[in-house]
Amino acid sequence: MAEISIELIKRLRELTGVGITDAKQALVDAKGDFDEALEAMRKKGMTKAEKRGEREARSGVIGSYVHDNRIGVLVEVNCETDFVARNEKFTDIVKDLCLHVAASAPEYVSTDDIPAEDREKMAKEFKEKVVAEGKPADKAEMIVEGMLKKYFAERCLLDQPFIKNPDQTVGEFVKEGIAVLGENIVVRRFSRLQLGEVN
Repeated sequence: MAEISIELIKRLRELTGVGITDAKQALVDAKGDFDEALEAMRKKGMTKAEKRGEREARSGVIGSYVHDNRIGVLVEVNCETDFVARNEKFTDIVKDLCLHVAASAPEYVSTDDIPAEDREKMAKEFKEKVVAEGKPADKAEMIVEGMLKKYFAERCLLDQPFIKNPDQTVGEFVKEGIAVLGENIVVRRFSRLQLGEVN
């Protein structure tokens, strides 16, 4: 077992936002392995984040970002209290979301925001493609479902790989923020304008 130093405990606290006792206990449970302790804390935080996700978020901020006077982004992110809305960690999350929207150009916040007609249109197109490729009819529905899931995951903000860490989705990044801040965070809506782009 590796030695559990004050520096390790401090580092774990800074990354997870937990108390000294919880950070030390996580390191003890992980036998001094910092990465294992961090992963355990993140998983624990994610379960707390999911519970917090049910609480109402009415405060927050509208973040903005303009890239090279060619791309402009507004993102509304809500939290539960004004105190968190003014918190540096929260404002950093909002800035990162603005940068992500500017770079990745999502169309929807989440799969819940996809209009039924868009789903039906894409399902029809994918079904025609699958039939044209001669796939078996009994597998066609499953193939179309997989194609739809992939297609919309690329277009939904919360399902996209996060530009600062492609190993996690934007949704996971937001849940991490919930775990650290101890409050529900909701990405309500966004708007992205690009010079010369016609909607």
